[in-house]
Amino acid sequence: LAVSLGIAAVDAGYKVIFIHMDQLIHALKTKEISPKSRNKLKKLYQADLVIMDEVGFQPVNRNEANLLFGVVNQLYQQTSIILTSNKSLVEWGEFMGDPVITTAMLDRLMHKCEIFALDGDSYRLKHRERILKD
Repeated sequence: LAVSLGIAAVDAGYKVIFIHMDQLIHALKTKEISPKSRNKLKKLYQADLVIMDEVGFQPVNRNEANLLFGVVNQLYQQTSIILTSNKSLVEWGEFMGDPVITTAMLDRLMHKCEIFALDGDSYRLKHRERILKD
């Protein structure tokens, strides 16, 4: 769904960036020493739509949560953000490692948002089950 929305935005002429959360955190942690990371972040801040994928797939430490909060805080008034996560909002405090940062981040993300909660089996696993049965 997020990718389809991103493609529609590109087709409509918007600048879109798609980034996995672990890639974003890596770029944030290495921006001082890596021109590639600085360039990635520059594109992120110039995008009309930022799609962050796999938020919460891996837990983050307090420093990483602070870095991620900084991105959300900077982006939420200037661009559209789509997050994908396999975690409920209640679980965010656990994987973010800091309930105060989590509350502040969710406050910004929830300010003007739509939530789509998709429930069901993984489409990847469904496809594999079909292959294995044949």
